Order: sequence, then structure tokens, then C-alpha cells
Amino acid sequence: MTASGDAARDKKLAAIGTAVSAAAPATVAGLLPWVVTRWKVQQPVPGGLVAQCAGVLLIGAGAAVITNSFVRFALEGIGTPAPFAPPKHLVVGGFCRFVRNPMYVAIGAVVTGQGLLLGQPKLFGLAALGAVPVVAFVRLYEEPTLARKFGVDYEVYCKNVPRWVPRLTPWRRG
Repeated sequence: MTASGDAARDKKLAAIGTAVSAAAPATVAGLLPWVVTRWKVQQPVPGGLVAQCAGVLLIGAGAAVITNSFVRFALEGIGTPAPFAPPKHLVVGGFCRFVRNPMYVAIGAVVTGQGLLLGQPKLFGLAALGAVPVVAFVRLYEEPTLARKFGVDYEVYCKNVPRWVPRLTPWRRG
């Protein structure tokens, strides 16, 4: 097979792996909130229409960031965000120019948005509780693994892009 054929095959496999690994955020951002609330709207919704509109915006923005990030991992990273098929290249484009963990932040935004939309404060607790294992995973596994794999490139990236709170302007490599 030619180099371009290998690259096309790698991208195809990365796209399939990315689609499979999308089950995790779908579970956390969709199934778990449904289990907790059955997506019933609390009446009246605390904060009313303003809270619900903010919820819709958070859900939409979070879903867009998650989708974009998965595509970036497949096309730019030639891999997935999941440890079973990690990216071959450091992913620093798209929303990763603003924050190092856009998918985790976006999943939190989707769950929080559902809490606002439905008037279900339980979902704020779910988002906070879910952050604990995510922070532990990022600090204890993901960051050391990326540092070993990508070395100086990852170190430079970490110095310029915050872990959880997005930058106001996109970071540009080099």
C-alpha cells in the first residue's frame, strides 16, 4: 500500500474509533442526566425562561465543541480521545487552542445546561461529582502519558493553554 493509502486507511480507522469512543461522553452527558431526571421539567423552573435559555445555549455550545473535538482527533490526531486508540499526533487545533480539555469542559457544560433547562439542581451535583474522576484521570494518567509521548511539543502547549478555563484568544503554535 502507498503512503497516501496508509494515511487514508489510518484516517478511516481513526474515524471509526472516534465514533465508537463517542459512547462515553454520550453516556455522561445524555444517559446519566436522563437516569437522574427522566428529563422532567421542574415547575416552575428556578430562574425561569432566562435560566432555560442559558441552558439551551450551554447544551448547544457543549455539543458543538464535543463534535468538533472528536472530528479533530480523527483528522488532526489520526486517533481517538480514548486511551485504547490514542492520537498519533498532538491535537492542538480547533477548541484545543483555547483550553487543553475542551471535551471534558463541554460535557460539564451540557450537563449543567440540562440542569438549567429542566430546572433540575440534581444535575449541577452530577456535573460536580463527575468532575472528580475526570480531574484525577487528567492529572494522573492523561497528562503524564501525553508528556512522555509528545515531549517538548506538549510542554510548550501546556505552558500556553490552560487546563480548564479557556483562554480568550486562540493559541498559535510557534
